[in-house]
Amino acid sequence: MPKSKDQKKEILENIKDKLAKSKAVVFSADKGLDVKTVESLRQELKENQAEYLVTKKTLLQLANKDRGDIPAIDDLQGSVALTFSYHDEVSAAKILSKYAKTNDKLELGGGILENSFIMPEMVKRLAALPSREVLLATLLASLTSPVSGLANVLSGNIRNLVGVLSAIKDKKQ
Repeated sequence: MPKSKDQKKEILENIKDKLAKSKAVVFSADKGLDVKTVESLRQELKENQAEYLVTKKTLLQLANKDRGDIPAIDDLQGSVALTFSYHDEVSAAKILSKYAKTNDKLELGGGILENSFIMPEMVKRLAALPSREVLLATLLASLTSPVSGLANVLSGNIRNLVGVLSAIKDKKQ
């Protein structure tokens, strides 16, 4: 059943709102994915504060007309799936990339990051980045390593002194 103009306007406003709220958007082509795969994908995205929405190319172009044309959309076949990432920029790209590796019916097609368009190669590089938690742990380790190194050097002198005193005590006994 065709949608009325009011329904299309509501969908258009919904897409505009989601584009404004999301930190990153990944485009993909949905060329006949089965329902089970899509539901699994949606569930995993929901757990990572992301959302999967299938729409027509023309509605996406209308929702995004203030930013300009989206060249990556024209290369995709069929309807376009938008994956909105609300929590961080990397999680949606990682999940979609994982599904695209195992399912050849899902094709990555670029996206929006920091209000500018990125090409599919950039989405793949974004998906290869470590998670936010891993990056924070690496940063924390880098910041604490000089302090822990200094503590080890300072404790080494005391440890050597204790060893020397223990050896003198053993020699006298």
